[in-house]
Amino acid sequence: MKSYLKLLFLTAFISVNAQNSISGKITDTNNNALIGVEIHAQEIHKGTITNNDGFYKLKNIPNGKIKLTFTYLGYKTVSKNVDLNDNNLEINLQLVETFYEIDEIIVSTPFNKLQSENVMKVERLSANKLQKLGATTLSEGIVNIAGVSQISTGNSIGKPVIRGLSGNRVLVYTQGIRLENQQFGGEHGLGINDAGIGSVEVIKGAASLLYGSDALGGVLYLNPEKFASSNKTKVNINQRYFNNTLGTNTSVGVKSSLENWKFLARGTYANHADYKIPTDKRVTNTRFNEKDFKSGIAYSKNKFTSELRYNYNKSNLGLTEGIDLQSTSNDLLEPFQTIDNHIISSHNHFFFGDSKLDIDLGYTFNDRQEFEEHEEHDDHDEDEDEDDHDHADEDHDEEHEEAALRMKLKTFTYNAKYHFPKIGSLEILSGIQGLHQTNTNFGEEILIPNATVNDFGIFTTANYTWNNNTLQAGIRFDNRKIDTERHEVAHDDEIHVFEAVNKSYNSFTTSLGFKTSLSDQITTRINVASGFRAPNLAELSSNGVHHGTNRFEKGNSNLVNEKNVQLDLSLEYKTEHFEVFANGFYNHLNNYIFITPTDEIEDGEQVFTYIQENAKLYGGEFGFHLHPHPQDWLHLESTFETVIGKQKNGDYLPLIPANTWRNTFRTEFNYKDWLTQGYTSITLESTFSQENVSSFETQTSNYNLLNFALGGDVSIRNVKFTGSLSVNNLLNKKYINHLSRLKNDGIFNQGRNVVLGINVHI
Repeated sequence: MKSYLKLLFLTAFISVNAQNSISGKITDTNNNALIGVEIHAQEIHKGTITNNDGFYKLKNIPNGKIKLTFTYLGYKTVSKNVDLNDNNLEINLQLVETFYEIDEIIVSTPFNKLQSENVMKVERLSANKLQKLGATTLSEGIVNIAGVSQISTGNSIGKPVIRGLSGNRVLVYTQGIRLENQQFGGEHGLGINDAGIGSVEVIKGAASLLYGSDALGGVLYLNPEKFASSNKTKVNINQRYFNNTLGTNTSVGVKSSLENWKFLARGTYANHADYKIPTDKRVTNTRFNEKDFKSGIAYSKNKFTSELRYNYNKSNLGLTEGIDLQSTSNDLLEPFQTIDNHIISSHNHFFFGDSKLDIDLGYTFNDRQEFEEHEEHDDHDEDEDEDDHDHADEDHDEEHEEAALRMKLKTFTYNAKYHFPKIGSLEILSGIQGLHQTNTNFGEEILIPNATVNDFGIFTTANYTWNNNTLQAGIRFDNRKIDTERHEVAHDDEIHVFEAVNKSYNSFTTSLGFKTSLSDQITTRINVASGFRAPNLAELSSNGVHHGTNRFEKGNSNLVNEKNVQLDLSLEYKTEHFEVFANGFYNHLNNYIFITPTDEIEDGEQVFTYIQENAKLYGGEFGFHLHPHPQDWLHLESTFETVIGKQKNGDYLPLIPANTWRNTFRTEFNYKDWLTQGYTSITLESTFSQENVSSFETQTSNYNLLNFALGGDVSIRNVKFTGSLSVNNLLNKKYINHLSRLKNDGIFNQGRNVVLGINVHI
């Protein structure tokens, strides 16, 4: 890594100075200057805002073609492709008012277009919206995206579910690289704090063409916060209080940018007690705490730009065994998990006039420890002296700190993409992706064996635009090689044998998408894509009690690739004051892998094993957004989402979310000169009963939740204060979500939660 960094910066320093610049003035349709318009070039990490006269200037821009976006709240986003060749450009724009959401560049798709230009329908949730939701964790916040749910264990552990698919079928990207943190487990959460996340993008459907194995069900793409605009320094302090868990979340960030260098850093600490259910009981040992540190540095000069980011996250998560001892303490009880996660990413762009090369490198290190309950032993002699007692206490503490299960996962990823020179309206890129991964055990127990995984993929995709139509297609080949070690583990006078597995999995995937504008108001998209997922280590080789799930799990080394073909249809109708959308999908899966109970008992737990069966999932999301004239400050939003999952034999698939209908009444306002971007909202979330369950699941009843939020900005000189108040489950309703892992014990989800937040921008 050190050698690579030296090469990186050496290349930057020897680059020839560029004198390219882009400047201009931004006005509205009445030629009034617009102050604070954001001008951003995603590829080179450069941005600025317009001054009090509406003027802006970007300096030291490399030769070649780059994309600029001009965004301003309440106005239509403009995207422009500019071609620079040792010259200075002047771009003056008039922005048109609109009441649509800001149209942002979508980073998770190959050609980085605006959402309105994209062939694939990608959902996006900004950091500002995440803050307004009052969610305790990032996983809890993203369930407000239609078609996205979470498998939860209390408040601290949540796994994303996209249209009924979860686990290793949903690939998570953060800092532009894939997140690998033993995500196969049902009680393994994201391990990413929402502080320092700029936005979340969700691809709902097979995305193996772009990302390879594990993107069969979709992609959750977490964009880090942007660097400061050139020659700006910003400080941000965020504090939130959660009354249900008596929790706090404190985050402090600073970022500063020169013309060529940019820097940012953010530290966050969160601490929560056990969560309270509507009966005023607390669910014992759902407490957790989290430390998170994010930093980044970027450099751009002439034909080269580079960005280096680092994220360290340490989470201590209680593993509940039900409602027992009532306490508001933050000290974890056994059993609990301690998880250290290090993520290093390097993103580099080389400009060659009309073409471009992107090279992304990543390294993640995940250290997962699980601590079990220890029996008390009182075997000291009564006549031991004080020193002996002290030594005994120290020995007991050391025993307490010895993890029963400990796994270290190290993953190196690489991704290189070459953007060929554009031929008219045809864009083509080709690339390679891969990873090298090792899993090593250190605890006395083994859940999955020591293993090495190697991935390699090669792909090409093209995008062609004519009139109001866009066609996108691609093809890809992947290979995944898995090698595990043989282990013999003694447990309760029995020997559990982990047989060695040596497997190689190959797959071809393709995609074809078409977008057309039938009129100025109607846009439709149709996408067909295939995907695949190689079996993971747990599915192939588990052989022991998984304490997080309270079952004995046995792997199946004969499992083959999961493969799917998904058809997506999307229709959008937008006028100045009304929007409606309908998304439908059909997903056919061959060799779907799932775990099922058997009649065997081992180590006092029921044995579960992995089997395969063809399956299908189908459903969609439907909704509208009304902001009537002349009451443009008034918004009524409604979304309905549904998914059905069945095996070929007619049985239902497990872990399929219940149908949900959300209705939000929202207002936006400014009060005189001191309160800006004010908002209030009230949401009725109706979840239907889930009766379509697998053979070993229980049904869940319907329920309605009422949520409330308000907030706004107050500026005092150069300091902006953003205040927020949200109340989730306002009526303290008793309910059990179908994807809660505590439902089998009849434990309710969280009761009323009042969240107060203050965000200070200096």
